[in-house]
Amino acid sequence: MRRTEFEIKDDEREEIERFLAEMSFGFLGTAGPDGAPSMTPLNFVYDGGKLYFHGSRIGEKMARLQADPRVTFMVAKEYAIIPSYFTDPLMACPATAYFKSVRIDGRAAVVQDPAEKAAALEAFMRKIQPEGGYKTIDASDPDYVPRLKGVAVVRIDPDRVTGKFKFGQNLKEPVREAVTDRLTARGLPLDAETAALMERYCPHAKGTLGD
Repeated sequence: MRRTEFEIKDDEREEIERFLAEMSFGFLGTAGPDGAPSMTPLNFVYDGGKLYFHGSRIGEKMARLQADPRVTFMVAKEYAIIPSYFTDPLMACPATAYFKSVRIDGRAAVVQDPAEKAAALEAFMRKIQPEGGYKTIDASDPDYVPRLKGVAVVRIDPDRVTGKFKFGQNLKEPVREAVTDRLTARGLPLDAETAALMERYCPHAKGTLGD
């Protein structure tokens, strides 16, 4: 059974938008002509409600997209492993992981317009190299014209976007406090952020999301 307490609702879509803006790596799911599934890890940028990635103009991935443009794209980030002994000194059952994940179901299209290609790649550069240090990608720039022709840029037009953010929303308050206390004491790189997200997404804080 799907745990609905971890789902991000339609009125919390900004949470998904922020997460996709933060992340730059995901997994593309495609189907071959025989229906066999395939997953491809790749970098991406989410811009203007569309997801873009780039790569070679030929190869297995592109052949699959031409055969069937329906795709699924997954992005996830694990924040913390929660050991069972955080809340139970004996049983293994409470062991879990806290994470954010987003799934995009849609259709892929190879971008043909040079201006859209350039805009997507420029958005990509702003994301992975915000400090600059390169010439702005412009479809009319003679230096970029041949390079834009030589690279494939693919756009995913989403039909459905869903998010699952798991941070102990199902826990009763004493157990949640025990976990946050143990995270604070453990002090791994993402533990403090995880504890803060537990507070942010716990049921009593739902009304303050986005504040």
